[in-house]
Amino acid sequence: MIQIFAFYLFAVLLIAAGTLTIMSRNPVHSVLWLIVSFFNAAGLMVLVGAEFIAMLLVIVYVGAVAVLFLFVVMMLNIDFAELRAGFMKNFPLGIAIALVLLAELILGIGAYGAGVLELGTPDGSAAPMTDKSNIENIGALLYTDYLFLFEAAGLILLVAMIGAIVLTHRERASGPHRGHQDIGKQNRRRPEDATINTRPEVGKGVKL
Repeated sequence: MIQIFAFYLFAVLLIAAGTLTIMSRNPVHSVLWLIVSFFNAAGLMVLVGAEFIAMLLVIVYVGAVAVLFLFVVMMLNIDFAELRAGFMKNFPLGIAIALVLLAELILGIGAYGAGVLELGTPDGSAAPMTDKSNIENIGALLYTDYLFLFEAAGLILLVAMIGAIVLTHRERASGPHRGHQDIGKQNRRRPEDATINTRPEVGKGVKL
């Protein structure tokens, strides 16, 4: 009974949060509702016994991706009038893409229901270990059957990280590259050169 109640609670909150994510006018509010939807999706994964995927949703999507979205949106000077104008401009294209996806879903479900599509059946080669947890099964599968693919994915991410660092720190003809530090200049800097004490009058403010 508790599991059924938890399922419907997480499902309703997930659908509501997802709807508010795309319907909110404020981008910050959209990201916050997206975080709520990720938490509820993690709850559903826990109910079906996929605690590893639930952990990934909380740590990776909420802890990294969604928070990064939130920081970027908050730091950007967003013109909401221009944002709404762009939304209305691309609204017909979005509706057309949504209709195409809906037609594909209806076609696929109808074909499966009619028996035209036959899904593959497991051959038993990747049967889970019954005496191990879900995370242990995933780890054993990654480091046996998919070891080379797992290592290749890590190598691609490493190359992408090195490329991003190289592009960020490349030299420019106009001046020092981004992230360049002159240690000698920093050591020669005096405290009186770093701060200036001013006595502004009331209501006059400070001249920059």
